[in-house]
Amino acid sequence: MHRPSSDVAFTPAVKAVQARRGSREAYARLERRGGFGTELDDELARFVAERDSVYLATASAAGQPYVQHRGGPRGFLRVLDPHTLAWADFRGNRQYVTTGNLAENDRAFLFLMDYETRTRVKIWGRARVVEDDPALVARLMPEGYRATPEQAVLFTVEAWDVNCPQHIPRKLDAAEVEAALARLQERVAALEAENERLRAAAG
Repeated sequence: MHRPSSDVAFTPAVKAVQARRGSREAYARLERRGGFGTELDDELARFVAERDSVYLATASAAGQPYVQHRGGPRGFLRVLDPHTLAWADFRGNRQYVTTGNLAENDRAFLFLMDYETRTRVKIWGRARVVEDDPALVARLMPEGYRATPEQAVLFTVEAWDVNCPQHIPRKLDAAEVEAALARLQERVAALEAENERLRAAAG
């Protein structure tokens, strides 16, 4: 029997809790339709392309979890095809926990958040580090971005799900707020100048 893609998250222990707390039937209906999405469709690809921040979760062979932030200019996270994401991995504090984890356990998870629209996307899959392909790293490197790429990461998508916006605080990107304030200040300055002109004409 074909297992639904949502089984990547809904283990027997998870399903037991869902049954005990009354949500199992709703997720069983999802499973009968095949479970979570397994390919990156156009809408999700556009969402990914707009992200400048993502959280990557890995675990050691012993199961010790680790979550690391990855960031860059919008579009640093690339969709190579409906099953593959990739990015240039920039030099950081050089602890290499993620790289070490992936060397012994390729299971990985991406958490993408858009606070402005209160949208969160969860992506399960497998990831591998590519250290010996400078052409790939160069292709993934965002143009003009001042960072040192050390390697590339290829992420094979196995399942993805979009969560409801419940309990997500709405936050705006600083650059977007600054741009909106600049437009407002320009408008205020124009109105003040027009006000002075009218005063002078009336005087």
